[in-house]
Amino acid sequence: MRWLRALLFTLWLYGLMVVLGLLFAPAAAWSRAGAYWAIGIYLKLVFAGLERLCGLRCEVRGAPPSGEVLVAAKHQSFLDILILIRALPQAKFVMKRSLVWAPILGFYALRIGASPVTRGRGWESVAEMMREVERRRGLAGQLVIFPQGTRVKPGVAAPYKPGSHLLYRAYGLPCVPVALNTGHFWPRAGVMKRPGVAVVEFLEPLPEGLGPKAFVTTLESRIEPAVDRLAAEARELYGA
Repeated sequence: MRWLRALLFTLWLYGLMVVLGLLFAPAAAWSRAGAYWAIGIYLKLVFAGLERLCGLRCEVRGAPPSGEVLVAAKHQSFLDILILIRALPQAKFVMKRSLVWAPILGFYALRIGASPVTRGRGWESVAEMMREVERRRGLAGQLVIFPQGTRVKPGVAAPYKPGSHLLYRAYGLPCVPVALNTGHFWPRAGVMKRPGVAVVEFLEPLPEGLGPKAFVTTLESRIEPAVDRLAAEARELYGA
């Protein structure tokens, strides 16, 4: 029964994306505000379906930042992105370039100011990221980057890459770390969703003026213990 409910939610998730994505495309094409408005309606229905069908609720802890800020978030699940877009006033993501071609999703991502980057090319990818972010500097909002560069399964170690520090240094933005436990409830592969409460937690901003090594070390030391704490909570309360 749980698998069937998860399957129904998957159909709900993508069915809404197609129907509402097409219905609200004129508003999104007209303005960035129209795109955020459309995404807000979509997410309200998605989260309602997630709770009703899968018994999974989402909780945001800490204070989501506003204004011009760099958000450096752990990435475990597609659910991360949904929660961050809903929690932040004007989220704009550094995203992998292949998503530009994803129907509906790619169009809306570009309309809200996402910066597409080709992954896996080392410093060429970093240079591309800086160019794409610079092109969109005039768009207000919270620039979201996943400092490990990809989704990381809970319990798996992966290095923190230099891209987030380059943005922090180049633009002088405050950096807000984000920890989460979403991968325990919404895994990277498959349709199954575990019931419980998935948490995204905004942590204290990093100090200003950190050098490359100190930035990466401080960012990792803020995020990883908080991720471990949230993982232990998910296991203890929900067996996730």
